[in-house]
Amino acid sequence: MGSGYLHLLVLAAIALFLIMRLRKTLGTRDGFEPEIERNRVVIQPTPQSKSRGDSSELDQDIADHVPLDSPSGKALAAMKVVEPDFSVSEFMNGARYAYEIILMAFEGDDLDTLKRLLSRDVYASFEAVVLDRQKKGYQVEANFIGVREAKLESATFDKRTEDAEITVSFVAELTSVVRLPDGEIVEGDPRTIRKQKNVWTFSRVMGDEDPNWFLVDTAE
Repeated sequence: MGSGYLHLLVLAAIALFLIMRLRKTLGTRDGFEPEIERNRVVIQPTPQSKSRGDSSELDQDIADHVPLDSPSGKALAAMKVVEPDFSVSEFMNGARYAYEIILMAFEGDDLDTLKRLLSRDVYASFEAVVLDRQKKGYQVEANFIGVREAKLESATFDKRTEDAEITVSFVAELTSVVRLPDGEIVEGDPRTIRKQKNVWTFSRVMGDEDPNWFLVDTAE
């Protein structure tokens, strides 16, 4: 056996020793450790990071609005099963914004906006009022001041069809006046802030690709 061959064996033994030491120090990959890709760290998803949070966090999102053991609480929990990313608090924030958009679109005769946000039946009733105002020549001047209160009143969920409905009561403040084409005031006062109270029901199929909720019922 030549000295060159012995030299190679010694180098191989040293390399094997270093590899074993490195494996012992660093451990082996299990598929969930950080992966280096082009000098940036890509964190692989872990079983714990696939959900929005633990059950207590999910429960709190519901409990902030309705009792967990109530029919509405159970309906909201069922919605989260179908769509884990659904957040009741985020829905309520969106509902406040939708309320302002829909209310001001109605006051401003903006039928295009209303058609995108309302169910067919609700749109038909809103459209009838808008067209009647236009026929009479009425012009509405409105200024939305803000939503003072938004409360989740009830929630229902049909597990068979995955249809969800959430009813929210709103209290808002705005100024509104209705004028004739010559400027004569028919209704309202531009200097008086009035409270607007409504109870609206929004609906959506949970898990659907379309994230939008539609207004399907209104009451005062």
